[in-house]
Amino acid sequence: MKKLAIIGGTGLLGHHTAMLAIEQGFDVTSISIDDVDIEEDFKKKVHIKVLDVFKASEEEIKEALKGFDYMIYSVGPDDRVTPKAPAAPFFRQHLVEDCAKVFRAARDAGVKKSVVYNSYFAYFDREMPELKLAERHPYVRARVEQARKLNEEKGKMEVVVLELPYIFGTVHGREPLWKGVFLDRFIKGKKMIFFPNGKTTMTTVKHIAESGVGAILYGKDGMRYPIGDENKSYHYMLETMLDELYKGTGKKPHKVHNAPRCFIVMGGKAVMKSELKKGLEPGLDFGYVMKDIMTHDVVVPEKVLDEVAKELHLTRGGLDEAIRETVRACYPNGSFFVNDKK
Repeated sequence: MKKLAIIGGTGLLGHHTAMLAIEQGFDVTSISIDDVDIEEDFKKKVHIKVLDVFKASEEEIKEALKGFDYMIYSVGPDDRVTPKAPAAPFFRQHLVEDCAKVFRAARDAGVKKSVVYNSYFAYFDREMPELKLAERHPYVRARVEQARKLNEEKGKMEVVVLELPYIFGTVHGREPLWKGVFLDRFIKGKKMIFFPNGKTTMTTVKHIAESGVGAILYGKDGMRYPIGDENKSYHYMLETMLDELYKGTGKKPHKVHNAPRCFIVMGGKAVMKSELKKGLEPGLDFGYVMKDIMTHDVVVPEKVLDEVAKELHLTRGGLDEAIRETVRACYPNGSFFVNDKK
């Protein structure tokens, strides 16, 4: 039986990937920190090793990975994490140096093929150089460097990079990040909702799991695959979220307004200024994000999504329900309306 190690196997993406890999006949081990209650079904099917790869030495990681044929790397901060300023060293350490340490250990342990969950911003950086994404955004720069460094140092081990978009879905024991960084910030308690009118690429945790397993089985060495299910507007995303939040309450959801780009950009710059005053710096410069990305249709072309889905054997569909499931998990038992003055 093929042995697969998933770094971060108890997290949102790692959990779903592990369970699908079990169905596909892999012997799966999760290597992660002990920070969440793990559901019984997962414990019965997946071997669990407790190890913090960010703090562990390369030799310790190598020992933990001996005997495995494959590895999927599913940890590291995404663009929703806001570290202390400056942001660049934080993202470089966690996304480049720490990740490369694990991949070197995997190579030296005899792992044949490894997959990393990266970001679709790296895809846009290649395809839309005029946006200068890596230059302007520390998070994007780290993701671009992550893929480059892993491929340069892979040795005999095959490496496949998956570039992930907006992702919806849930996992037992974890509150979705969408609550704190998006819903609480932009929707809860707001009498009027203003948001950019662009489009982005979205998918579900089910399809991320398929892409991880598909990359192990069918992905080509050195390839970077942008993953996505549908290209949808932010307007659609917000209206779906609001519809689910207000379902059965007898209340009418507030309308989503698309403000002029100049006001959206001003808002993004104001957020950056506020964060910097607190000694924090986001991995994405919100002023440029609003100006160059969220007020435009910055998406992975359908043709590319179709080609990747065919090569990695991915299915499509289920985005609407995944968004609704995410919202329900953010506010169980109607907690969205607690202390709501609307």
